[in-house]
Amino acid sequence: MIFKYLFYLLIFPGFLFVSVFGMIVGWVDRKVSARVQFRVGPPFFQNFYDIFKLWGKEVILVKNSPYFIFVIAPIIAFASVLITSTLVGTAFFFNLGIGGDLIFIIYLMIIYSVALILGASSTGNIYSSIGAGREMKLLLSDELAFILVILVPIIHAGYKIDLIQILDYQQVNGMIIGSASGIIAFIVGIICLQAKMAMVPFDIPEAETEIIEGTLIEYSGPLLAFWKLSHFMMYVFMPLLLVILFWGGISFASIGSIIAGVLKYLLIVVIMILIKNTNPRVRIDTAIIFFWKYASPLALIAVILAILGA
Repeated sequence: MIFKYLFYLLIFPGFLFVSVFGMIVGWVDRKVSARVQFRVGPPFFQNFYDIFKLWGKEVILVKNSPYFIFVIAPIIAFASVLITSTLVGTAFFFNLGIGGDLIFIIYLMIIYSVALILGASSTGNIYSSIGAGREMKLLLSDELAFILVILVPIIHAGYKIDLIQILDYQQVNGMIIGSASGIIAFIVGIICLQAKMAMVPFDIPEAETEIIEGTLIEYSGPLLAFWKLSHFMMYVFMPLLLVILFWGGISFASIGSIIAGVLKYLLIVVIMILIKNTNPRVRIDTAIIFFWKYASPLALIAVILAILGA
């Protein structure tokens, strides 16, 4: 039994699968972005080269900083992303889960942001501190909308907080995205993923042209590799989570159903890439106003419609 769980965590659908697939999706992101900007883009293995190169580099520690927090933060963040990807992956591919796994997923995703805030705050670098402050404000802005988005499929499934029960509900009653509340929550959910992954227009904590990659400016070597790899892994399980919650997951009954499941995932990824390449970065105050004044009320409307059965 323990070997099976280790297989799930370390091989498939855990670390090995998600990290490799995440770097491939990251290459698709970079390639499509390059084409939109009339560039050629990187070669296929560029992300693999970058990660392997970072593993061989030196870790530079900031003088007079709390080294323990600086070093442990990316490791904790990576662990939270790894566990989250395993939970989402086992539900998506094996129809397996644990009781209340959606609660675990919400908390684990918050842990990633908190670790990023602590790691950036420990450096003493002014740009890093600004990035940490922006990350904290962004977390407080998008988290309510994201939780309300997750509540919609929970309500539709009879107030079940298990991914498997939500999938079972959709197999019997149809996909949640087919309802009015489902389509509203799905749209808000994509915007929330954009913010949680710090992608344009919500790449405010990093903002390379303003604060020189902000939260990650002092990280190097394997520690930076942890952050980069975590981001690639998020590119896998976050869209898959939306597929599970709103599009009924994927059926392996036939080749056609498998292709349909892959297209669901790719559509979400493509939408995120297009949003990234067609919008300017917004200011942090604009992001806060957007999530609290528009996204969260819209998600609340979706929750009310779900309660009414719409």
